[in-house]
Amino acid sequence: MFQKILIANRGEIALRVLRAAKELGIKTVVVHSTADADAMHVRLADESVCIGPPPSRDSYLNIHQIVAACEITGADAVHPGYGFLSENARFADILAAHHITFIGPSAEHIRIMGDKIEAKRTAKRLGIPCVPGSDGAVSDEIEAKRIAADIGYPVIIKATAGGGGRGMKVARTEDDLIEALQTASTEAGAAFGNDSVYIEKYLEKPRHIELQVFGDGAGKGIHLGERDCSLQRRHQKVWEEAFSPALNATERARIGDICAKAVADLGYSGAGTIEFLYEDGEFYFIEMNTRLQVEHPVTEAITGLDLVHEQIRVASGGGLSVTQADVKFQGHAIECRINAEDPRTFVPSPGTITHFHTPGGLGIRVDSGVYSGYRIPPYYDSLIGKLIVHGRNRVECMMRLRRALDEFVVDGIKTTLPLFRELVGNSDIANGDYDIHWLEKHLAHSD
Repeated sequence: MFQKILIANRGEIALRVLRAAKELGIKTVVVHSTADADAMHVRLADESVCIGPPPSRDSYLNIHQIVAACEITGADAVHPGYGFLSENARFADILAAHHITFIGPSAEHIRIMGDKIEAKRTAKRLGIPCVPGSDGAVSDEIEAKRIAADIGYPVIIKATAGGGGRGMKVARTEDDLIEALQTASTEAGAAFGNDSVYIEKYLEKPRHIELQVFGDGAGKGIHLGERDCSLQRRHQKVWEEAFSPALNATERARIGDICAKAVADLGYSGAGTIEFLYEDGEFYFIEMNTRLQVEHPVTEAITGLDLVHEQIRVASGGGLSVTQADVKFQGHAIECRINAEDPRTFVPSPGTITHFHTPGGLGIRVDSGVYSGYRIPPYYDSLIGKLIVHGRNRVECMMRLRRALDEFVVDGIKTTLPLFRELVGNSDIANGDYDIHWLEKHLAHSD
């Protein structure tokens, strides 16, 4: 087991990893920018190192400074959390060159899954069902028209190195296609430094279903069930739940077995999430995230497993603590991402939190690094906390969520709490009748 872990992140996920390390008896080091000097994880860590000014490129994305912090403090492993350097293969390689363990998959697997085209090819090879589309980047307009005609309109153009909805355009006719190609390529080049794009069939009313998987790096893999992440705004997840209201036990077992086998065959190590669009009983692979997800607590709620403990165990060579047969699912869980944003316009709302009170009681968990008097800085992601609710079934979970949202108090800034109070009372949400377009349509009609 590791002696000291450096946490290369900030906010609630840094505090989440710190707690797991402490429970395992491992010393912790956190890095922080000057803007985060008074953050809760900085206060609670055994050691902290300031690595630069507020801009992420000068601090949380500064590989040189993070490696130097490891060497100064004697950290023998780095947990990257999510975002920032969590899916940066070069960072994993540099840590390995300095004999520091990256708590995550190999750099090779990060590279494979970080390229959308190579990821799709790999998924097909591993027997994972994929969305019909181009086998690689589209080279010109003639090829694009041929592929679109073969798979049928509408189609969606995506950046090969994309994420967060950037470099992504829908074409419903051949006339739309050329403009969509040019726009997506331009956006992709500006956002990712890579303007190549590919084409897939566009599904009209899919759900976003993701499978939590773990591999030991030596040919063993398990799945921990699915999460439904269909409630999204601009391709950003807002509300996640496990299990999905759309799946039955047979579908769950089928796709779970496919994903667990794929992880084992790949020789994958650590936590990963295989993401799908689901429509009319069929799953279509879209990507694999080679890291811990923001929404991992809902899986922890229904399995009783600590996913960060499991990450650390696997990275230290201890293998998986459970087999697939050991995984038992209980109840239903929902997570709401509470952001420092205006609940209608979603404009960020940095500032000082004057009063902060979290809900409690059976089945309630809040992952947050803020406190009364804490100032939300304007430089980073607007997530200030996650409310996770667990119940014996979805009905009980929804009732408990309603009660927890009523208790949650954040004063001094605007937050998305009012949005969730509205959603929990909506009949479509109560019935589990929604898809990836539902929230944006709902918000448009509410304006």
